[in-house]
Amino acid sequence: MSQRVDFWFDPLCPWAWITSRWIHEVAEHRDLDVHWHVMSLSVLNEDKDVPQKYRDMIERGWGPVRIAVAVEQKVGPEALGRLYTELGTRRHNEGREWSDELFREALTAAGLDPELASAAEDTSLDPAVRASHKDGIDRVGQEVGTPVIEVEGHAFFGPVVTPIPRGEQALKLFDGVVAVASVDGFYELKRTRTRDPIFD
Repeated sequence: MSQRVDFWFDPLCPWAWITSRWIHEVAEHRDLDVHWHVMSLSVLNEDKDVPQKYRDMIERGWGPVRIAVAVEQKVGPEALGRLYTELGTRRHNEGREWSDELFREALTAAGLDPELASAAEDTSLDPAVRASHKDGIDRVGQEVGTPVIEVEGHAFFGPVVTPIPRGEQALKLFDGVVAVASVDGFYELKRTRTRDPIFD
């Protein structure tokens, strides 16, 4: 029987991108049923005192999450994983900035209507972005970011890891996440990050 994994992502976040590629790696070896959901660093940080450079970046983060929600509404949630892969590859692996051209390329590569790129400016989608974000955050609490994953009915922020775990290492990490999810009252493992995201 498939093992369900729910994954909340913001395409803006490099750490969420690495974690998502780890989940893809695990899914090549295990029978996972992955459900992708939108969360938003723009929503998460809108009332926080963050540096202006970071605030500018997260303001630009509305476009991709609006597009993701539009895809979910018009095509279905199963299309989110494909879209995220195409957005993330262009943003993180290729180092490109968000643009209408990038959005259209990603939508086309994901087998979706490139006209959905116009959703980047559609503020009427913001309540749906906020609702999906709230669903993920309500499972883990306010002191977290993206990604949020849920396995075995327990949600966590993370894992935050670099580079992308591959092969046996990826499976060991997944088994560890499942193991801690089974422990009632488990909350946190953490250490200071000493490396920047590595996109291999």
